Amino acid sequence: MTGVPRGPSSRVVITGMGAISALGASAESHWAALRDGRSGIAPLQHARSSDLRVRVAAQIHDFEPHDHFNERQLSVLDRVSQFALIAANEAVANAGWTPATTTGPRIAVIIGTGTGGETSRDEECRRLYQENAARIHPFSIVRAMASAPASHIAMAVGATGAVFAVTSACASSNHAMAQAALLIRAGIADIAITGGTEACLSYATLRAWESMRVLADDTCRPFCRQRRGVVLGEGAAVFIIESLAHARARGTEPLAELAGAGMSSDAGDIAAPSAEGAAAAMRSALDDAGMDVAEIDHINAHGTGTAANDVTETLAIRQAFGAHADRIAVTSTKSMHGHALGAAGALELVATLGAMRDGVVPPTANFLERDEACDLDIVVGQARYMPVRAALSNSFAFGGLNAVLALRQCPL
Repeated sequence: MTGVPRGPSSRVVITGMGAISALGASAESHWAALRDGRSGIAPLQHARSSDLRVRVAAQIHDFEPHDHFNERQLSVLDRVSQFALIAANEAVANAGWTPATTTGPRIAVIIGTGTGGETSRDEECRRLYQENAARIHPFSIVRAMASAPASHIAMAVGATGAVFAVTSACASSNHAMAQAALLIRAGIADIAITGGTEACLSYATLRAWESMRVLADDTCRPFCRQRRGVVLGEGAAVFIIESLAHARARGTEPLAELAGAGMSSDAGDIAAPSAEGAAAAMRSALDDAGMDVAEIDHINAHGTGTAANDVTETLAIRQAFGAHADRIAVTSTKSMHGHALGAAGALELVATLGAMRDGVVPPTANFLERDEACDLDIVVGQARYMPVRAALSNSFAFGGLNAVLALRQCPL
């Protein structure tokens, strides 16, 4: 992606959003909790909790699938697709868009996920290996495949254009939204439904994360001296993005402009982060948006709460922004909605858009003491009221996969 002058047909704007997370069943309730510094992290509730060392998670409680879907639909919907559809339906309504008014081939659906239908895969493996079942569910494949959420959304809105999944671990959402923006810029689509979804709190996934020894046993404290690691979360956030020309034609007011995206690969270690790779993605996002470093007021950081990640991201921000790094309000909302892996960037984009719209940067929750190695202007304690003209949203994944979105106030 390159920063070149763009007209209304190639400028990309965000016009609708929807979400479901441990903080609420809508984008607005998710944002309200973040703004108020309310955490969704709580003791893990799982049928096999006694077998797990994982103690906390950001789970969606009191979720009843039958409130949203009938039995026939549920036969083919993993929890990851259920979340995606709920968020997509809200985004469509929030955008004031009637899908039938846009021809199917001009509608794209690009959804990111890190693990796909993990709960269905886990359940069928349990039946196969523990119960020695002779058969497993006939829809096991279509429930578990990573592209299922995108396909179900496409069927719901009649999208017959480009529809696919993006999976790049914890950068999946941001990569998906970057790809959707590229389709619009290229004139391949007029409007896209894009974002991320994750339902990763299966027994096998929890045990796998235990083995990595990066999970916190208390809570998530990004950039804090007492940080102890990641807290897993689940949920989805989905957005309607479209060309500025398309938005103007239907008389809608954008939430913000998706001005640029930067993507890079560390090409180094499969697990250890690289400051150089992360900095390259941030610089690329700014170049793509045609922005100067001084324009950025706020960064929603990747901020996982691990010892290595937070220091590396601090170094990366300083490499990318130089002296201006000290004037950027930085926060990590994973401290409240947990690390939702492939959905993380999308849940964080809801926060970034809320900060721009309302002029308030949410705090990094659970913060105790500052770490000298994380010497940025971390917003802690309570939300900071300030104008946010432009912002970055960072996602950095295992495998050295980096994706950064650049947002600015909408041009209308």
